[in-house]
Amino acid sequence: MSPCTTSTATEYSSPANQKKDISAVFPSLNSVSYQDLPKRFIELQREILADGKEELIKSSWESLLPLLKQDVARIKILQSDSIPTFDWTKDMLVDPESGARTLPRELADQVRKSGSAVIKNVIPLDQARQWKFDAEDYIKKNPSVTAFPSDKPTVYELYWSKSQLEARSHPELLAAQSSVMDLWHTTDESITMVTSLPLSYADRLRIRHPGDKQFTLGPHIDAGSIERWEDPDYRSCYDDILKNGNWKNYDAFDYKDRLHLNANMYKCAGGCTMFRMFQGWLAMSSTGPTEGTLKVFPLIKYSTVYVMLRPFFAPKDGNPLNIEANNWEFVGPTNVFPNTSLGAAQELNPSSHPHLELEYSMVPLPKVNPGDYVIWHCDSIHSVESEHNGLNDSSVMYIPATPLCEVNYKYLAEQKKAFLQDGAPPPDFPNPFGPGESGFVGRVTQEVITNTYGLKAMGLGKEEFCDENLTLAQKELVKNANDFLFT
Repeated sequence: MSPCTTSTATEYSSPANQKKDISAVFPSLNSVSYQDLPKRFIELQREILADGKEELIKSSWESLLPLLKQDVARIKILQSDSIPTFDWTKDMLVDPESGARTLPRELADQVRKSGSAVIKNVIPLDQARQWKFDAEDYIKKNPSVTAFPSDKPTVYELYWSKSQLEARSHPELLAAQSSVMDLWHTTDESITMVTSLPLSYADRLRIRHPGDKQFTLGPHIDAGSIERWEDPDYRSCYDDILKNGNWKNYDAFDYKDRLHLNANMYKCAGGCTMFRMFQGWLAMSSTGPTEGTLKVFPLIKYSTVYVMLRPFFAPKDGNPLNIEANNWEFVGPTNVFPNTSLGAAQELNPSSHPHLELEYSMVPLPKVNPGDYVIWHCDSIHSVESEHNGLNDSSVMYIPATPLCEVNYKYLAEQKKAFLQDGAPPPDFPNPFGPGESGFVGRVTQEVITNTYGLKAMGLGKEEFCDENLTLAQKELVKNANDFLFT
């Protein structure tokens, strides 16, 4: 983890960016210290503050802090109970005609507030457990696989194992992804995507063994760092926070500005091209608090507003741990973006973002079993427990929920090329289109995908995407995707 000192940002061009594993994305995993950003970022803050925005941002900060404090206090008491948990087989509303499942209103509201959820029993327990056994066998047969840490592997640079292909294409997982993506909406009808047609994003898997203390991902947000402020399209996602002074109206589930942003301006190894509404993983083992599991900050709206406003304020007494509201003052424009690097994930710690009280408010997931699916919003602060004090491995496959939209189906076409190129790493990952799993013993082909939609979700096969319950604009989008992927 990065040291708990007040820090600004650095041009992250260390040797870590040349690594071929997950550590390439996280300065803290490579003991890289944060330094000041270049002076040009003073101009970026000046641009954000132009036309009277300074007073709006001051007012937003002042009104946010007491509400944030109140809800953080609640989270500190509830801990894992603050993460919505529901059963895929029992708690969903089922459409009698289509069979589509949706969340009841109360559960939907809870997920929108938290930004995260545990969905129980998406995959049969025995099937999910077998995927772990198969993955372990694949790793054993191919000891040259790249992994982190290299001496005691936990996260494997595997994307095309039989287990992963079968899991991503499983009809129940795809249906669950569609259901939770339905929580998103748009206030701009000119923006088109289809959440009922999830696409498949190839990602890694993790097998963390008891006693591990090396896979210590501290609190962070994926999908870029400084890009949230620097890229105009990305920044527009947060107009209610930075531009309009209406942070209480900010809707984390409005995708109207999400499709054309650049979350990877500095070519981070591991930057995500696809728009992931939710990051996610599928459990292959039973794991719970203290057993090396995921932790989240379960207040997506408040955390996002705070992170976006934080660069413009500093403690009067120089002590960031003094979080009393009267100790903080507006200081912009500066080149200070706390714990922010170029070409890396956005990392946070108790000193860089003190009002979040991360020492207490990062809560572990409740106990999960094989076949449970965990999701967290693309802007969620999340981390991994620093130690695995359990008795059994903590194993998951990373499988995000990604809708059909233009940027996603165009990436899918490139991802398909990597798969068909002897199992090369996908474009978003270290050493893309390199040797990857070429020549691996037991590497499978698309023949293991027996679900027709599962094939389509990977851009494979001959059948095209189809959904009759779409608007004209959505049908046009689907036609374009079919033409791009299947002709």
